[in-house]
Amino acid sequence: RVGSGNASDVPGGVLQRNNIHMAACSEGSVGETLVALRTSPKTAANKVKFILATDGALFEAEDMVSGETVACPYPEFANNFGFFLPLAGISTVKQIKNNPIDVKATGRLNKLYIELLKDNPGWATAERRHDLNQFMARLIFCFFAEDTGIFEPRLFSRTVEQMSDAASNNTHEVIGELFRAMNTPHEARQAQNFRSWADAFPYVNGGLYSGDAACPRFSRIARTYLLRAAELDWREINPDIFGSMIQAVADDDERGELGMHYTSVPNILKVLNPLFLDDLREKLEAAGESVRKLRALRRRIANIRVFDPACGSGNFLVIAYRYMREIEAEIVRRSGDKAKSWVKLENFYGIEIKSFAAEIARLALLIAEFQCDVRLISQQEAKLNVLPLHKTGQVHIGNALRLDWLSVCPHTGSDLKFAADDLFQTPLDQAQIDFENEGGETYICGNPQFKGARKQSSSQKDDLSKLFYDHNDYKDCDYVVGWFIKAAEYAKSCTSSFSFVATNSIAQGEQVAHLWSRLFKIGMHIHFAHRTFLWRNNAQNNAGVHCVIVGVDCKAHAENVIYEGDTARIVKSISPYLTPGEERYVVQSEIPIASSIPQMVSGNMARDGGNLILSRKEVDDLLQQSSDSVRFVKRLVGTKEINQGQYRYCLWIHDDEVKSANNIAEVRRRIEGVKEMRLLSTANTTRQYAKIPHKFAQRCYRSEPCMAIPKTITGEDAYLSPNIYGSDVVVSDLAFVVYPLHCVAFSIISSMLHLVWAKTVAGGMRDGLRYSSQLAYHTFPVPPLTEKNKEDLTRCAEEILLAREAHFPATIADLYDPDPEKMPDDLRRAHEANDEVLERIYIGRRFRNDTERLEKLFDLYTKMTATPPKEGRRLKQ
Repeated sequence: RVGSGNASDVPGGVLQRNNIHMAACSEGSVGETLVALRTSPKTAANKVKFILATDGALFEAEDMVSGETVACPYPEFANNFGFFLPLAGISTVKQIKNNPIDVKATGRLNKLYIELLKDNPGWATAERRHDLNQFMARLIFCFFAEDTGIFEPRLFSRTVEQMSDAASNNTHEVIGELFRAMNTPHEARQAQNFRSWADAFPYVNGGLYSGDAACPRFSRIARTYLLRAAELDWREINPDIFGSMIQAVADDDERGELGMHYTSVPNILKVLNPLFLDDLREKLEAAGESVRKLRALRRRIANIRVFDPACGSGNFLVIAYRYMREIEAEIVRRSGDKAKSWVKLENFYGIEIKSFAAEIARLALLIAEFQCDVRLISQQEAKLNVLPLHKTGQVHIGNALRLDWLSVCPHTGSDLKFAADDLFQTPLDQAQIDFENEGGETYICGNPQFKGARKQSSSQKDDLSKLFYDHNDYKDCDYVVGWFIKAAEYAKSCTSSFSFVATNSIAQGEQVAHLWSRLFKIGMHIHFAHRTFLWRNNAQNNAGVHCVIVGVDCKAHAENVIYEGDTARIVKSISPYLTPGEERYVVQSEIPIASSIPQMVSGNMARDGGNLILSRKEVDDLLQQSSDSVRFVKRLVGTKEINQGQYRYCLWIHDDEVKSANNIAEVRRRIEGVKEMRLLSTANTTRQYAKIPHKFAQRCYRSEPCMAIPKTITGEDAYLSPNIYGSDVVVSDLAFVVYPLHCVAFSIISSMLHLVWAKTVAGGMRDGLRYSSQLAYHTFPVPPLTEKNKEDLTRCAEEILLAREAHFPATIADLYDPDPEKMPDDLRRAHEANDEVLERIYIGRRFRNDTERLEKLFDLYTKMTATPPKEGRRLKQ
C-alpha cells in the first residue's frame, strides 16, 4: 500500500499495473468502493483486469474485460479462486463472440437467479418456479425502463439501493411495494396508502405486474448481484437476443449458456428474407416515390401476420417485427405520411410449451416496439406510447403438435383477443374471437425442436403418431417433421406460406418419403431452400448441427430459389432433396432399377445370443478339443471387420451335418444355448427359429466369392469402400453382400457419383452415411452399358484393388482415412480414373460439382422409374 509502485488513487487502495485494483473499506461501503475503483482514472490508465473491494464481511470483485462479477461473504473468498485465473495467464472459458452487454447481463442475471434459489428453496419447487421466473421478467423490465426513458433515470435501482438495507434484509419488501404500485393506476393509489417513493413509479399494467406481488427474500449477496445487474446500460440490449438471454437464465438444464435458445439474426433472416421480407423490399423499390403505391404497400405490411409455432422466447417474431418496421419507416420517409406505426404487435402469433418463455416472448416484443419507436419516431413519442403496456404478441402456451393452430392464429383476417388486464396470459376461447384485418397474409416460420427419431420421449413419439394417423413411418422421423405436417395442413386451409429450420436429415433417407409424400399429396410446393450448412449458436461447447432451411407454399411458383453458401440459383422446381428437379422422392426397391447391376442383400443375421459367433481364441480352443470341428468354422465379417481387415468366426452347420456337429461337446453346448435363447425370446419369429438352433436365423451365404460393403461409412469426404472375399467367408448382417463378385458393381459403388447419391437418398449420420441396399443401391440410376463400358469399368475396379494390394497390410480404414490427405496417391489416381470413366458414360465429360451430379441422377431416376420393372424380376448375376 505504501510502496512507490502503488498507483492507486482510492483511499486504502492497492493497484498492480495490468492486473488488479483493490481496496479495503469500512463496513457497509463495499458497493460504493467498487464504484470508486471502477470509475478511477488510474484503473483505465493502468489497464487493470480486475477490481476488488471488501469490508471484511462482504467481498465483491469484477472482471473489467468480460464484465463478470462475483460476490460472497469474505470467508468464502477462496472458493472463487477460479474467477481470478486470468491473473495467472490462464483462460478457462472460450470467449463468446457477441454484444458484450448481452454477455454481461446474462452472467449477472444468472448469478442473481442462483443466489435467489439458494436463499429461497421454496421458490425452487415446481409450484413456485413460475413465480420466480415472472419475478425475473419484472426486474428486467425495470432495468430496461430506467435506462431508456420509460422511467426516470435510475429510478428503480436508486430506490432499491436507498430504501432497502442489506443488514435488515428488507429488499424483498421494497421491491414488492414497487411492483404493487406499478400494477395500480394513479387514481386508485390514494386509498391504498403507497409510500411516497413507490408512488413515484408510473402505472405499467399489461399483466406484467398483475397477480401476486410477493418477492423472494434477498440475502446481502443477492442484493449485491441485483445492484450490479442494474449498473449495466440496458439501452444496448439487442431486442433479438433479449428473450433468449432471460430464458437461458431461467432454464435448469441450460442456465447461463447464452445462445442455447438463441438463433442468430443472419440465420433468422435466411428464413424471413425469402419467405416475405425480400418481396416487401422489392415492392418498395418498385413503388419508387409513388405515394399511392407506397400507401398500398404500407397497408399490406400492416395486415401481415407472422406466426411462429415454436417461438421459444420470441426471436423470430422480434426480428420480423423489427425489419417490417424498418421497411415501413422508409415508406413514411418517402410518402411524408404520419410516422406512427401501423404494424401492430397483435399480428405476431406464437406457440410455446414453456410458460415463462411465452411470457418473455411477449415482453421482448414490447421492448422491440419501444426500441423501434425510439429509433424511428422519437424518444418522447415512444415513451408516451409504451405505458401503460398495451396488447402485445399473441403467444399461446401449449404443445404445438397437439394444439389446433387455427385456434391460435385463425383464418386470414381474424384476431385473437386477450382480457383487458391479462395481456401476458392465455388468449380467449375461439368463440370470443372477432374478425379484423381482412385480407392479410400469414407467414409461418421458426426453428422447431429437432430431436432425432431415436432420441424422442414416448410422449413426443405419441405426438408424431397422431399426426401420422398411426401409420408406423412416424417412428423413423425427426420431431421437427411434426411442424412441417401441421404447417402444411394449416397453409392448405389458410393459403399461407411457411419456412422452418430443420436438420438436413429431413432431406435425406427414408424421412423424405415419409414427410413429402404427405405434403405433396395436399398440394404443397418447395419455393426456396438453403442447402446443408453448419448451424452454430453461441453456447459454449456447441459442436454445431448440419441444418437446412425449407420454404413451402401452397401454390406453385414459376421461379424457385436454392441457396448454397453465398450463392442463389433460380430453378423451375425443387426436389425434396433440395436439388433442382421434379417434386418426386426415391422409393425403396427390392431389386435394382438398372439391369446392369446385380441385387444386393443384407448379410446373415445370427440372432443366437452369441453362441454361434467365436473369437480367434475360441476357435483355437475348439480345434484343440476336436480337429474335426474345422469343417464347421467359417470366417465372419461385418462393418468393423471390413474396415479393420480383421475376422471373427462363426459356426456354419448344414442340415445334414447336425448329427456330426452334436458329437462335439463344445459345439453341442453352443447349439443348445442358441435354442434356449430363442425359446425365451418375446418375439414370435425368434421363437420359431428355435427349431433350427444350428443355423443363423436369416441366411444368404453362398459358397462363392462375393463383394461386401459396410452398412455405415464414416468421414465427411469418405469413399464407399466395398471389399471382396472368398467362398469361405460369411458376411454378417452388419454389412451388405453381392453374389457373385461383380466388378462393374464394385466400380459403381466405389465412385464419387454413387457416394453423392447414397448420401442424399440414404441419409447421413453426422460426418458419414448410413448405407442402404434398397434405398441407395437398388435405386441408383445406371444408363444402359455397352460391352466396352463394362470392360472399362471392370478394369477400373481391378486398378483400385491392385492399388489397395500394393499397400498391404494397410486396412480399408487406413487407406480411406477421414482425412483425404492421407489417401495414397496411387489409390487416389485409381479412384479418379474410375470417376472419369463412369461419369463420361453419363454425360460425355466429368461433372462440374455434386449439384450437377444429382440433377442428372434424379432426372435419369425419374425416367427409369416411369415404367418400373415387374415385381419379382431377378437379375442375371
